[in-house]
Amino acid sequence: MIETVFRTEDLPQADRFDAWCERAAQSHAPVAISSAHSADFRGFQQVVRLNAVPAYAAGWQPAVVRRTPRLIRQSDPERYRLSFIQRGTVGITINGRETTYGPYGLFSHTTSIPYELHIGTRGDQVEANSVEVPREVLSLAGAQADHVIGRPLRGRDGTGALLATFLTTLTATAGTFTAADAARLEKVLLDLVAAVFAHELDALNHLSPETHRRTLTLRIRAFIRQHLHDPDLTPTMIAAAHHISVSYLHRLFQPEQDTVTMYIRHQRLERIRRDLADPAQHTVPLHHIAARWGFVHQATFTRAFRATYGMAPRDYRQEALPREEAERRELRERRSRRPERGRPRTG
Repeated sequence: MIETVFRTEDLPQADRFDAWCERAAQSHAPVAISSAHSADFRGFQQVVRLNAVPAYAAGWQPAVVRRTPRLIRQSDPERYRLSFIQRGTVGITINGRETTYGPYGLFSHTTSIPYELHIGTRGDQVEANSVEVPREVLSLAGAQADHVIGRPLRGRDGTGALLATFLTTLTATAGTFTAADAARLEKVLLDLVAAVFAHELDALNHLSPETHRRTLTLRIRAFIRQHLHDPDLTPTMIAAAHHISVSYLHRLFQPEQDTVTMYIRHQRLERIRRDLADPAQHTVPLHHIAARWGFVHQATFTRAFRATYGMAPRDYRQEALPREEAERRELRERRSRRPERGRPRTG
């Protein structure tokens, strides 16, 4: 896994816009960029490269980006790009369709089809997370994926939301992963991209069985995390919500060396452990915290917590609070020593 960061503010003012254009060509494909802010352009790009698939976090001042037929003939790496907007607005014209996206918008384009992007359609700064996938590594046939390009995608819910959350977390926590994690993370990312395309086509049957299984498992895990507070969260309830049998649900979790019930319990205990270490919640009764995360019976909760963490919840809270405060102080000190990453500012 390789992470690189580029900031125009690290360069002399006169070089910033040209450097940004060159960066865009190197990381994506040759494009023509114009901007009213070219005299002092502010942009930020973080690249997290997972073998063949790069993920991006970027911030732009308003600009227009064009990928023309001439530029495509000049060079075409044949890549698909999906972008999730965190802030600002982006307009895209592709395949004869004009669409404007705001926060939580998810849109796609490809290096093989002409397009025009208006970054910051309202004169606003734009922040987004993106992934770029080579055509040859996508598990969905290129002819099928091309039908999705330019169509509005859903980034607030469903598989689109899973992809958006994964991208945001991946770029935000890139420093915590090792080179050995790259292949596993890339596989998950490719599965999510393929699932987003397939969902738009309403043709999940076009996915390979393995990709469909992994994508369904990711959806189920996200569903579990969203419903941990519900004491009725059981394998039967989860299977019914996803229109599968309980036996198939259990088979989905077998490769993970985990059972559905164990996963639910572990996620609940992790949330409780986090709350017990939170100084802001030091006066909240233990049974209230346990009930918040789906443990109805105090004795069951205490036994499960002790078996997992080797001590009673009350003892853990007493030890964790001073340690948590010390770790927060250390983290603040490290951040104060680290150069600020910086985001685009109005010039």
